[in-house]
Amino acid sequence: MHLPFNRAQPEIMHIDLNSCFATVEQQARPMLRNRPVGVTNRKSAFSCIIAASYEAKALGVRVGMRADEALKLAPGIVIVETDPPKYHYVYQKLVAIMRSYSPEVTMKSIDEGIIDFNGTRQYLNARPLRDIGMEIKQRLKDEVGCWMKCNIGIGPNRFLAKQAASLHKPDGLDIIDYSNLRSTLATLSLTDLTGIAERNQARLNAVGIYTPLQFLDASSETLHRLVFHSICGDDWYQKLRGWEVDKHESQTRSVGRQYVLEDSHLSLEAVNSRLAYLCETTGVKLRYKNLCARGIMVYARYDSGDYWYNRKMFKTTFYSNAEIYRRAILVFNRRPGGNDVREIGVTCYGLEPSKENQVSLLDEVNKERWLSDAIDSINQQYGEFTLTFASSFTSRSIVKQKIPFGGTQYFDLLCSS
Repeated sequence: MHLPFNRAQPEIMHIDLNSCFATVEQQARPMLRNRPVGVTNRKSAFSCIIAASYEAKALGVRVGMRADEALKLAPGIVIVETDPPKYHYVYQKLVAIMRSYSPEVTMKSIDEGIIDFNGTRQYLNARPLRDIGMEIKQRLKDEVGCWMKCNIGIGPNRFLAKQAASLHKPDGLDIIDYSNLRSTLATLSLTDLTGIAERNQARLNAVGIYTPLQFLDASSETLHRLVFHSICGDDWYQKLRGWEVDKHESQTRSVGRQYVLEDSHLSLEAVNSRLAYLCETTGVKLRYKNLCARGIMVYARYDSGDYWYNRKMFKTTFYSNAEIYRRAILVFNRRPGGNDVREIGVTCYGLEPSKENQVSLLDEVNKERWLSDAIDSINQQYGEFTLTFASSFTSRSIVKQKIPFGGTQYFDLLCSS
């Protein structure tokens, strides 16, 4: 394969809200502005920082860091707990602004979205995309708040548009096309490229590729056969040159939930209560996606650092809260003893479209479906987990629902609860 650079006019715009949750908190509470802020899913020394303000990042605080580690790096940091309705409001505003420019809008995560102007500009927006990008920045400030900032990247494909959006944070606007592709890549390292972390960097280094320009100049055969050993190499060859390979919808392959226990010395009854609650929230997600599962995986991480997991595939599908918990506890009881559990998790896999709408010849199957539907309807009308397991009742005020940071597929479900 030999492809030239894509010389088409850039029609893809990538919009990235800067330090989204932390910035939203600063917008909502002016006293937090110009101060280091860290956002966690709950206030605990062991909780994870899921968003950090730029003031916190300047002090070394990073996403994924534990709250107690962040406090050591930035003693003055303000740790705030997530507030889903607040972020949902900003998310809806951002989507509305984006859709006012083109019907082709794809949200990649809660704080990132793509506007595809291909085929619509001559009818809807004939202005230069740079002008539209600057207008979107101003509208975000006018319609959400003066503290809101976003990075905007424009390119001929999704990859280069996202790369352009990462060049000048915060509040930048950049364009990458065939005319400045080489000069832009010359300023970057391999790990600056979206999708290239340490493992892929090592793969590239192993064949003598140490810079993005060398990556760009590598042949498709080299990337396919020697670096990635798959069609992934061909994809990289194309998207580095501005051709689109990322326009597709990903399928849900697993649904799950995990939780870092607030105390590693909880009783077995309390641990099982937390697991029951995780199974309920997993069941809600599964039914929200209209899926059922055949497999279940449960894991535990101990204070010692040891990690245990086990999985089981079943002949029959399942989707109800009770069945998920019954099968999860069956697997969880196989774990070794002797260590205090610090974290637990449950994942349903082997997913397939649900057959809930089909009436069964077996009355027990119909009763299970009707009971799940009734519980979901009551909880939807009167609030999250109004009806719940007795065993998980004490956990619902402790195990908070997490913000789905990496995607939007459950965000509306979370905020409607």
